Amino acid sequence: MYANERRGQVDDDEPTSIWMRPERQERSGPGRRPGYSREQITRTAVQIADAEGVEAATMRRIAGELGTGAMSLYRYVPRRDDLFDLMIDQAMAEVELPDGPSGDWRGDLILLAGETRTIGLRHPWLIALLTSRPTLGPHLLRVHEFALDAFDGLGLDIDDITGLVGMLNDYLHSAIRREIGWLEETRRTGLDSERWKRDYMGPYVRQVVESGAFPMFNRSVLDSRTAHLTPEERFRHGLDRILDAIAALIPSLRPR
Repeated sequence: MYANERRGQVDDDEPTSIWMRPERQERSGPGRRPGYSREQITRTAVQIADAEGVEAATMRRIAGELGTGAMSLYRYVPRRDDLFDLMIDQAMAEVELPDGPSGDWRGDLILLAGETRTIGLRHPWLIALLTSRPTLGPHLLRVHEFALDAFDGLGLDIDDITGLVGMLNDYLHSAIRREIGWLEETRRTGLDSERWKRDYMGPYVRQVVESGAFPMFNRSVLDSRTAHLTPEERFRHGLDRILDAIAALIPSLRPR
């Protein structure tokens, strides 16, 4: 893993965040080997992580893809945490949003949620990495600013706005991770969700229902109107409930 590959340390007086360190500038000239860039290293790391998982995106593996030695790349990305921050931010750059909110906070957040799901499924490592570490790259800040700005003008203070965005993000991240988990289980077992329900869990669920021991669970199985929704429909169903809750909260949060 990246953390164990490095010999030597980053200077203690260097700024902690990768975003505060200037990009290394390579001199060109006869006989000099071509230099690299953070963007090139990050793009390669993202491609590896998309195909094989984030654990595969070691500096040695990235260097092999670029045709160089791992130690030469540490000059550009000194720490494993730096690489993760860069990867997260490159993925977040793919979130397509207008320059600013439209004034319809609910519509703006539905747009943001759909984009977040699209990028999260495109890069299955992203949400787990994003929720495991604090990071504030420029593209992530752009997305976060859009979410905060969607609530501006509703008479809420910044603490409540931040709390509501956090509530929304908690739902988005949880729902996307659950969907990714299903996709990974399908790849691992060869069973899609319908076959898993019917062939693997179906007989056991029928036994539990027939026992009558868990009446509320029985209702969730027998009377559910959402059991057969597609993943996208299920995501939107949950999103609508979160936005309904936010809409109900907004009047009570306004100063009186």
